[in-house]
Amino acid sequence: MKKPVRILFVCLGNICRSPTAEGVLRKMIVGTPLENKVEIDSAATHDYQVGAAPDARSIDHAARRGVDLTSIRARQVVTNDFRQYDYVLAMDENNLAHLQAMSPDRHTNKIELFLNYASNKTQNQTRLEVPDPYMGNAKDFERVLDLVEDGCAGLVQHLLDATVKSAPKVKA
Repeated sequence: MKKPVRILFVCLGNICRSPTAEGVLRKMIVGTPLENKVEIDSAATHDYQVGAAPDARSIDHAARRGVDLTSIRARQVVTNDFRQYDYVLAMDENNLAHLQAMSPDRHTNKIELFLNYASNKTQNQTRLEVPDPYMGNAKDFERVLDLVEDGCAGLVQHLLDATVKSAPKVKA
């Protein structure tokens, strides 16, 4: 990878799922060949929470797994994000549809469901969505973390595989 790979995680308000994914991926790439080669951000499809810190429950549950979300602040997706980011990863079908509707046509290929990268896609999961825990309880926030960790692990592997494929061939 010559230039950094830029990844944007997107959910409805950017206070639960997408900042959790941002924090988890930041932690996962530390000490890997991807460190300092991947730029990670998160955003919302709606402006309900712009400027807010992640939900206190997201912060608390993530911290229990060694993930710090405290410096993240909610922002809304802007048109320039589609040009700027290589991956625009939606947490659910509704946000995916919203992103596809607002994206310039030439950038729609960058938009996909985040859990497309999860290794355990079918295990207890009928849809490739990270459910919104906002109206839920502690179990819902833990479920989000489980899904996000799985999706991020698959994304890391995908990026590492892409790095190997793009590495220059060594002559014998």
